Amino acid sequence: MMKNTDDQTNDIIDKDLYEDIEPEEMYVLIEEERRKLQEREQQEEEQPKKRFPRWIFWLIAVVMFIQVIAIFPQTFSIPAIQFLQTSIAMMQDDAVKQYREAVVVIEGADNKGTGFAISEDGYVITNHHVIEDQPNITVAFADEGLFQGEVVASFPQIDLALLDVEGSGLPHLPLSQQAQPETVEEVTFIGNPLQFNGIANQGDIIGSITLSSWEKPVYMLDAPVYRGNSGSPVIDDQGEVIAVIFATLNHDEYGKIGLAVPIDYFHELWNE
Repeated sequence: MMKNTDDQTNDIIDKDLYEDIEPEEMYVLIEEERRKLQEREQQEEEQPKKRFPRWIFWLIAVVMFIQVIAIFPQTFSIPAIQFLQTSIAMMQDDAVKQYREAVVVIEGADNKGTGFAISEDGYVITNHHVIEDQPNITVAFADEGLFQGEVVASFPQIDLALLDVEGSGLPHLPLSQQAQPETVEEVTFIGNPLQFNGIANQGDIIGSITLSSWEKPVYMLDAPVYRGNSGSPVIDDQGEVIAVIFATLNHDEYGKIGLAVPIDYFHELWNE
């Protein structure tokens, strides 16, 4: 789930998080709806030749457009479709394919979210709010299958948690060991937004902000972050995790942005 800083969607649970659509299937889905819309627009252009009132054709066009959009789940929008189109292109990249193998779906008794492995023997990072009050936690790797997860450390003050699964040779992502600047261009993040799994996309870290309930600043991510991206790793151009997405915020200047916990905070608490 995606936890907003205003807590308005804390109790909204992602549905059908395990629905897995391949890049080729997403491409077909998007292009098919685009084709239908173009055909209807062409029909609209031809119709005025019959001398019907123009307002009727505009009304028909609006109704048809709404029908096309209604085909998608309610969480979908034109920006969301563009988000998927970008992801389709990114997921052809060999590095991104490798990153995706380490990103997992985390499911509790009444909650679902994203996480990522950080060691081959089964340590997994996710958000604290994803596993909070969950008696049983399942961790799903795309290729390795399902594991039971045990919470070995939880840091609610930075909304992170560390899980352990009984596995070996698991795909994992390295954590950055260096402090990052306040702005970083073209970071990659991978998670389970909307109704998809392992979706990769890009954005920029545009600065930091200190929330009223936090003691330390967190990153602001100018990127298409959706409900389901909580727990997504933010990866730099060196292939290292530099932050973890945990929320969204409607910013007065930047509009809707993602918020991410610097991985430095995890190092500080885990090494204490």
